[in-house]
Amino acid sequence: MSRPAVFFDRDGVVNLSPGAGYVLRWQDFHFSPGIIEALKLCQTRGYATILATSQQGVGKGLMSQATLDDIHAQMQAELAKHGAAFDGIYACTCLSKDPSCTCRKPSAEMLLRAAADHHLDLQHSLMVGDADRDIQMGENAGVPLTIRIESENPHLITATYTLPDTSGLAALLQTCLAYLPDGVE
Repeated sequence: MSRPAVFFDRDGVVNLSPGAGYVLRWQDFHFSPGIIEALKLCQTRGYATILATSQQGVGKGLMSQATLDDIHAQMQAELAKHGAAFDGIYACTCLSKDPSCTCRKPSAEMLLRAAADHHLDLQHSLMVGDADRDIQMGENAGVPLTIRIESENPHLITATYTLPDTSGLAALLQTCLAYLPDGVE
């Protein structure tokens, strides 16, 4: 049986944006205000929570895959303390100019792979991101509701909802999830 999911971008949504750089070590990873509450709400309602992130810092050689995995493991450990750990983490580490890459946003590949791995119902799911490529990825995967967290990224694609930051994300998700079926435990 499939269940709905809430998909989250990482930098600028789950954690504070590192600006033009990259989060290259755990010490530079800082959760965004309200994100733990939002993740816990999704978990409580039975929604799968999936992280879909582009991390080309690995492709550029600025950090290793092992370092990225360590950052995500420590993130998961901290989230688990609050009952808010992700059900799945998908990261595209390809360079943006890699012609052989099929997973880079706005490709739907990460969401489609997550849907297959976790038996997800994309038609009753949500996408939360801070860039056009996040919103477009959700739309490309058939996710009907998208939430944009405002950022310095220019945007040409309109999301279903827009928030100035993540502090009000849990309240908006509460409203959105009220109109969607509960997930299946």
